[in-house]
Amino acid sequence: MKTIDVSTLKNKIDSGEALNLVDVREVSEHDEFNIGGILLPLGNIRVGEIDSIEHLKENEVYLYCRSGNRSGQAALILESMGFTNVTNVVGGMLAWNDQFSM
Repeated sequence: MKTIDVSTLKNKIDSGEALNLVDVREVSEHDEFNIGGILLPLGNIRVGEIDSIEHLKENEVYLYCRSGNRSGQAALILESMGFTNVTNVVGGMLAWNDQFSM
């Protein structure tokens, strides 16, 4: 599984690079704060409900959650489902808030 730190990811976002971001947290967490992308809770991924990202199977996908744990699990599951280019955001939104909170 590939990983990326939040600083590198933020640089990619700030440079305008088109990114496939997938938030694997729950709806309430996503509503509280997110950095964009598709909301697809880990529970949905576990049961194979991945219609919203199936079209990204061959593309680079950046997965994030609160701490990097759930997104790491999601990366492993998606890889087992044939996704070939998934990247886990290490530290998740906790690290993002630590580095970039206002």
